[in-house]
Amino acid sequence: MSEIMGQVQINSDKEMTPQNIQGLYRKFTSECPSGNLHLHEFKKFFGVNSKSREEELVFAEIVFRSFDTNKDGKLDFIEFVAAVNLIFRGKLVDKLKWSFKVYDRDGNGTLTRQEVRHIVNIITKIKRQDDSNVAENIEDICDRIFEMVDKNKDSEICLEEFIEGAEKDPWLMEQLKLDIGPADWLIGRSSPDK
Repeated sequence: MSEIMGQVQINSDKEMTPQNIQGLYRKFTSECPSGNLHLHEFKKFFGVNSKSREEELVFAEIVFRSFDTNKDGKLDFIEFVAAVNLIFRGKLVDKLKWSFKVYDRDGNGTLTRQEVRHIVNIITKIKRQDDSNVAENIEDICDRIFEMVDKNKDSEICLEEFIEGAEKDPWLMEQLKLDIGPADWLIGRSSPDK
């Protein structure tokens, strides 16, 4: 999709105009003639391939599934536009709600230590090229997140605790808000929009 987005002017400061949406639709249909973006295409478009690190493959799948709102295993144009709008124009609270959804693997509306550890592990490994002391740091990060966010100490984090914690502390915001590249994927690294 880097070519799709690289050739269609998306500016996070402006509304998506009908012309932008039409251009986006033309590119989407030329890249996805079936009218749907499947997981393998999603990975390909965003530079994730069989040689990518395992964490990148897993994260791409998690992000794809979070955008697949009707859970049919593909993104139609409406889901794609919703994803683009969230990434480029979404309010902080909407981005945090999306992040919570990504963390909440079982979709039950609360986060367990295991769910938080899973995403923190993936993100930490993607951000850090070496794996030294990653396991220790992940446990420390999870402990600190729960200590700061789990206000009622029930060993689960609800959406309200998640958002409140992220908004109150810059370190928590950095840990909880998933800002590790979807916008870069969509725009393309050499796009003049960056």
